[in-house]
Amino acid sequence: MTDLTDLGIRDIRDGVRTGTFSAREVATAFNDAVSRAKPLNAFLVETPDHALAAADAADAARAAGEELKPLAGVPIGMKDLFCTKGVTTTAASHILEGFKPQYESTVSQKLWDAGAGMLGKLNMDQFAMGSSNETSAFGNVISPWRSNDGSTAPLAPGGSSGGSSSAVAARLCPGATGTDTGGSIRQPAAFTGISGIKPTYGRCSRWGTIAFASSLDQAGPMARDVRDCAIMLEAMSGFDAKDATSLDLPVPQWEQSLNANMAGKRVGIPREYRVDNMPEEIEALWQQGIAWMKDAGAEIVEVSLPHTKYALPAYYIIAPAEASSNLARYDGVRYGLRDLPEGANLQEMYAATRAAGFGDEVKRRILIGTYVLSAGFYDAYFTQASKVRTLIARDFEKAWESCDVLLTPTAPSAAFALGEKSADPLAMYLNDVFTVPSSLAGLPAMSVPGGLDRKGLPLGLQVIGKALDEQGVLNAALALEERAGFAARPQAWW
Repeated sequence: MTDLTDLGIRDIRDGVRTGTFSAREVATAFNDAVSRAKPLNAFLVETPDHALAAADAADAARAAGEELKPLAGVPIGMKDLFCTKGVTTTAASHILEGFKPQYESTVSQKLWDAGAGMLGKLNMDQFAMGSSNETSAFGNVISPWRSNDGSTAPLAPGGSSGGSSSAVAARLCPGATGTDTGGSIRQPAAFTGISGIKPTYGRCSRWGTIAFASSLDQAGPMARDVRDCAIMLEAMSGFDAKDATSLDLPVPQWEQSLNANMAGKRVGIPREYRVDNMPEEIEALWQQGIAWMKDAGAEIVEVSLPHTKYALPAYYIIAPAEASSNLARYDGVRYGLRDLPEGANLQEMYAATRAAGFGDEVKRRILIGTYVLSAGFYDAYFTQASKVRTLIARDFEKAWESCDVLLTPTAPSAAFALGEKSADPLAMYLNDVFTVPSSLAGLPAMSVPGGLDRKGLPLGLQVIGKALDEQGVLNAALALEERAGFAARPQAWW
């Protein structure tokens, strides 16, 4: 029998339903894989009992002849940004070390209600701030991939959902939750050769998800392929009265409606996404993606998104500003870390707790955010960035007049070595150059693996769609996936 950890969400779901294997066999196989992969540091907390309990419930339901839940028998990984009742949730920060929520996030509860089990909590960049998973207070996540040029340098799995991307690529789980504020699902998916989709802002509830930038944060799935992402996204999505930004709309049947035929569809190629010093391999992959879209029946049109060059600076004003506000709640008074020097007053306790609890990147973004929100600079920075955000959204609306989806690279490079860019925050921020614009506009966007670079490392292609058109994004991504035939996987070394 095929190694159960090689199976994706659909194959596990269908195998459990037909009795090809039991849900407990699946959960046991993945629990064992997680326990063997500690060198990757992808999991902060392992929860084998949770996975086994969900598996036993699925097996019992099948034995009783009951209709199985949509994700019955499927164990997943949960990014440590989602609050899980009674299970440590830290956002990979010392300031929340030991925090066990007494409530469940809406997204995780929806997944448990759909029958999924939890293998554990996945490592991430601290408070989702980072592009390489090097800002975690609990150590770097390491990509399971290695370059074929003889280098043994450990590679970044992308960020902030680096634990999720590493775990899915390493076959430690068939799917995982991620969150995407400026590309934190799509960029790590591209770095590790998996698929990941950020849905329209508001599709997935933010309630119980530790906030970074509230007007940008959006949960989404990361999995082996497009179909598995569609299956998982259906379970995660839906209206939540506890979240004022949640969309009160029915959840479409994305998996059932998957169709890779692009006949009659127009695919836009934004000219502004050709950035300076873009590697030839990225350009070549983009051209290959265009050829694949043509082969699927699509018409290719060139479009302009003229304010693209302002997206990254606008994002790095808006996101830190919102983070500055959101992270003010971590003060050492109610929960999490408290650093109380002898004789300290309340303000001194606040300062000591935050100095000890927050990492350098979090502190950097809080300082930036506080600065741009200050009385003397609010209009000069935050107000201007908000206006630019509106112009970027208008660019997309104009583009939709001539195309149905956009095709771009996901990231400007393949995975880089850990430590290679961490000393230069600006170099790190440039990893999000292709993903940030759609985040600012709240649009659905997905990354699928398109091929390997000359070092044998994955490269991703990104599909961006109209608001609420996840189906169009998934269909275009499926067309790419079928033609790319990406079957490469990292060789186990851990």
